[in-house]
Amino acid sequence: MLTSLKRSYVLIADNDLAMYQSQFLELRQRLLYAEKENKKRSRELSSALDEIKRIVLFILCLCVDLKLPLHLTNMYYYLPHLREYEDAIFPNVIVGQQRTGVSLVMGIPTVKREKQSYLMTTLHSLFYELSEEQKNDCVIIIFIAEVNEEYVNSVAESVKSSFPKEIQSGVLEIVSPPASYYPDLSNLRKTLGDSEDRVRWRTKQNLDYSFLMLYAQPKGTFYLQLEDDIIAKPDYIQSIKNFAAVQSQEWMILEFSQLGFIGKLFKSEDLPLIVEFFLMFYKDKPIDWLLDHLLWVKVCNPEKDAMHCEKEKAKIRIRAKPSLFQHMGIHSSLSGKIQNLKDKDFGSNVLYKAHNNPPAKVYTSLKVYQQYTLEKVYEGKDYFWASAPVTGDYIRFTFLKPLKVEKYFFRSGNIEHPGDILYNTTVEVLPADEAERKELLDNGSKLNYPATKDGYLKIGAFENGIAEGNISLPEKIQAIRLSVNSDSPVWAILSEVSMLIIGF
Repeated sequence: MLTSLKRSYVLIADNDLAMYQSQFLELRQRLLYAEKENKKRSRELSSALDEIKRIVLFILCLCVDLKLPLHLTNMYYYLPHLREYEDAIFPNVIVGQQRTGVSLVMGIPTVKREKQSYLMTTLHSLFYELSEEQKNDCVIIIFIAEVNEEYVNSVAESVKSSFPKEIQSGVLEIVSPPASYYPDLSNLRKTLGDSEDRVRWRTKQNLDYSFLMLYAQPKGTFYLQLEDDIIAKPDYIQSIKNFAAVQSQEWMILEFSQLGFIGKLFKSEDLPLIVEFFLMFYKDKPIDWLLDHLLWVKVCNPEKDAMHCEKEKAKIRIRAKPSLFQHMGIHSSLSGKIQNLKDKDFGSNVLYKAHNNPPAKVYTSLKVYQQYTLEKVYEGKDYFWASAPVTGDYIRFTFLKPLKVEKYFFRSGNIEHPGDILYNTTVEVLPADEAERKELLDNGSKLNYPATKDGYLKIGAFENGIAEGNISLPEKIQAIRLSVNSDSPVWAILSEVSMLIIGF
């Protein structure tokens, strides 16, 4: 009986051992399988991490190259077509010295207009009366928002020929976008009751502003949004700096024009946030509306009324008066649109400057326009305006008696017509005494003053619409003449004439 019982226990033990061994084997197989799966998943995870690292590295390199904040790569989400093009967010820098570290960056988007381009007049106005110190502390970016290479190059060449010194110094840059930057704009959803053409126009405009802002963002402390059909008040840069200096640190926008998107000043550090908001809704509303919505999101309480919201927005969107920029274009960049928008806070312009000049008779071969005579600018009563000069034209001031002239200053163009300046025009003086004149003519090279055939000495020339200098002649002079040496493509304005006479 006992032996039988022992046998039963041994059999049970053997069965249990076999069962445990089987379970252990199964567990071991599971562990081996799990280990194998873990290794597989580890490899997959490692591969995924490597891919993430590669993408992050690509984004970081992209951001460093573009000098963009990392989170701006969200533009790939808002503009998914960009993923297919490596260079879609790299601007084509047509002209520029890549200047950075300035106080003020000004952005001017420009597009092809059917009727008339105002770009050159806008640039003349912005550079009008800027000091060298101001030019060295700013950069103006022209963003040619077109993809037609021939048109882009033609605009670039026009700017380069009109502003060679500004291009060379780096104060003026020209960029354009690659064609791949723009998504398909042919099938946009109509909103706000706008036509298909208007929706397409404003959508592209939002993308243009965004691209320009991203390019400008790392270049300076402040960014000023302008348009290609404006004029500026003299000394606008100093006025902007003075106004910004007395504001609190809480502002987001300083407005120097009440019209649209003209004259809006931003802190460059805020541009990433602003651009991302624009890109979220670039298909939905115009740029100035989006800007207002951004302010609403930042400061308005939905539980408060509209009046409270406006008061809160006014704390971070501050208006400067009088306006520093005036809209002058009539033909919009939107085909067929006429816009006679004027900023009533801009006020009137000072179109000439009076000086106390000595008595003289004035003469000109130019065809005078209406009442804008040469006598009036010399006497400080108005400016002189004439049709386009040609080679051989002149303006002459003949003194009633010989005078010792120490300095001279002539300004062509004015704030409303900054492009109507004198090109390739020399300043010449006529010695009073004939004998002295002959001697000076014979010895003109010693004074570094070349002589003309009719006895004048060339003492200076117009540069960027201005001629100024000292007259280092030992004797008195009878007359000062401005001589035109080539045909001009534009009309001519003389808005300031000043002659400093010893003893007058």
